[in-house]
Amino acid sequence: MKQLPSLDDLRQWLGENPGSTRRDVAKAFGIKGSAKIDLKALLRDLEEEGMLAPRRSARASGGLPPVTVLEVLAPDAEGDLFARAVEWRGDGAAPVILMITQPGDPALGQGDRVLAKLSEIRGPDYDYQARVIRKLGANPSRILGIFRKETQGGRIVPIDKGADKFWTVTETGGALDGELVHAEPVGKSRFGPMRAKILERLGDPTAPKAVSLIAIHQHGIRDAFPDAVIAEADGAGPVVEKGRRDLRAMALMTIDPWDARDHDDAIYAEADTDPENPGGFILWVAIADVAAYVRPNSELDREARRRGNSTYFPDRVVPMLPDILSGDLCSLHEGVDRPCIALRMVIDAAGNKRAHEFYRAMMCSKASLTYEQAQAADDGTLDEVTAPLAQALADLFAAYRALATARARRQPLDLDLPERQIILSDEGRVTSVAFKERFDAHRLVEEFMVLANVAAAETLREKGSALLYRVHEEPSVEKMDALRELARESGFALAKGQVLMTRHFNQLLKQAEGTEFDELINMATLRSMTQAYYAAQNFGHFGLALREYAHFTSPIRRYADLIVHRGLISAHGWGADGLSPWDIEHLDETAKAISEAERRSMAAERDTADRYLAAYLADRVGAEFTGRVSGVARFGVFVKLDETGADGLIPIRAIGDEYFRHDPEAQMLEGERTGFRIVLGQRVKVKLAEAEPVTGGIALELLEVEGEAPARGSGKRGRGAPRGRAAGKARAGVAKAKKKLKRQRG
Repeated sequence: MKQLPSLDDLRQWLGENPGSTRRDVAKAFGIKGSAKIDLKALLRDLEEEGMLAPRRSARASGGLPPVTVLEVLAPDAEGDLFARAVEWRGDGAAPVILMITQPGDPALGQGDRVLAKLSEIRGPDYDYQARVIRKLGANPSRILGIFRKETQGGRIVPIDKGADKFWTVTETGGALDGELVHAEPVGKSRFGPMRAKILERLGDPTAPKAVSLIAIHQHGIRDAFPDAVIAEADGAGPVVEKGRRDLRAMALMTIDPWDARDHDDAIYAEADTDPENPGGFILWVAIADVAAYVRPNSELDREARRRGNSTYFPDRVVPMLPDILSGDLCSLHEGVDRPCIALRMVIDAAGNKRAHEFYRAMMCSKASLTYEQAQAADDGTLDEVTAPLAQALADLFAAYRALATARARRQPLDLDLPERQIILSDEGRVTSVAFKERFDAHRLVEEFMVLANVAAAETLREKGSALLYRVHEEPSVEKMDALRELARESGFALAKGQVLMTRHFNQLLKQAEGTEFDELINMATLRSMTQAYYAAQNFGHFGLALREYAHFTSPIRRYADLIVHRGLISAHGWGADGLSPWDIEHLDETAKAISEAERRSMAAERDTADRYLAAYLADRVGAEFTGRVSGVARFGVFVKLDETGADGLIPIRAIGDEYFRHDPEAQMLEGERTGFRIVLGQRVKVKLAEAEPVTGGIALELLEVEGEAPARGSGKRGRGAPRGRAAGKARAGVAKAKKKLKRQRG
């Protein structure tokens, strides 16, 4: 049996380890089994001496148990993360808890709940320190819903598509019937529904401007800057020009969408006069020097890291940086001097990069062009803005065509999926939905940016600098097998028995081009891909067919690019505003946090588009549409409508009067009696049954599949769309399926 420590040994150990528990003592001295009984007697003596706190119930004493559930609060002005105990029942003010994060911990945001281990270590402004055991879910303690007034209080109906539950409210906080509210669960009565309290009234949910506001609240997008961040941005002064290369005479220009809210990048090209590079070009890419304004560990920096990126909605943008920076001082506006990080690249006639070099510089954009203007100039139509830049534009497009030949050899993934554009009126209502045209001008800018991002990754790797890579890993074997089977059933072939490369996917896409399966194969190929993310390690970029890739070209709207800029500043010795020791130490955590922020923004943008489209279609219920099957689940079929690109659902009970079996591998539903099949990618005709703007839900009725109507009238299974409680259950299943489908789309 392990010998017990002496009282002197225990006194010395407890003096070195204040706040320790009896269990800690037993563990430290290796006391097990029946010896613990003797140890307790010694510890009672130490309790009397005051060396060890008396043993008592944490709840009874108003303290907290060593392991408990916490809700994460908003970071303070210093960027520290605090939390509150969900089950605090003590007297007086609840204790303040500081979250201590370690590498590998999940990224945490306001409203997240975690199971945590507490240590009663007090600081100047906190009572406990907490370390995460595991995350319990993202923001489960917040409800966004519609308040419905009743005789005694009311109820909150959530806005999530398919949700079939509600919360009762006794204290309404003055909320009006039909008003959008932000609420928090407060428990459940023994036999009744969940209860909640209203935290915030958000107004009329059907108002046009409420559409993006719903998504902002629902996904936890930070849309208000703290006063300290605004004050720091307002205090930003002019950048010192000394030591910067002067590029202000160069015909650098920006080319962006007509509604661009900021201008990160400017470009220029000219023919290379070096006789050893016949037909080659010198390219310049100048990127806004955001690092000159957003210094490491400043208020601006901490807020930008929390946001991760700007989030774009049809009616507004939630920027990563305050507008005085994102829309003014950092933005490369026409005719004003701006600091930049410039990259000079030399390419040969075949588009191969021969050399590159980075500079910290000053520039002055000669024009802020739209894609349409640039394309018109290349097509021979000049206007008053592009006419003086005719030669510069001709050189840009000539250089692009050289880069296009290199791209053709590299063969990055070449998907043809048009981008949807929602056009709003001044009042915020949808006036039209169209698909954006793709011009060579778009591809020109993309190729310049891709090459610049590669150059940044290469330079930082060569100089041994820390950086964040943009990573896109190879598809999984399971997804490849499913795509290969779908291709076979469509009459095409995807290579097998070898390492798949993007050129193999492009061959499949080429086979389908112009056929009835064109859109199907493009959609299925996209879904087979993994989701790109940020990482401190390089795993390559599969989709672009590049060995190393980093984001350098958009520091106004992406935090990853700002980290790359700081790496370049440090690597070249350009100043004290490069990577800080904290940046380097927390690089893995930053990569994880901004990858999650990117996914949040994508989900918010997608949900907003769904709601706008539902509002656009709401007055066309009963109209017929054509579309294509975009998803197959056991409870229904998703259809992408041709006219708007909106996704709607046909519940399985509304497909036909028979039992349908679901084959997930073949992505197919098959009627048990008739053999009637619905398969991913088929052309369909549908009737709009319901469009709900608040949730973004669109319900459809199936009329035809590839010109054939489903069986009706047997009475064996289903009689039209579900109603009442069945409808609620169907919508709940639909919501889960749609979320899964969105995750697959990535």
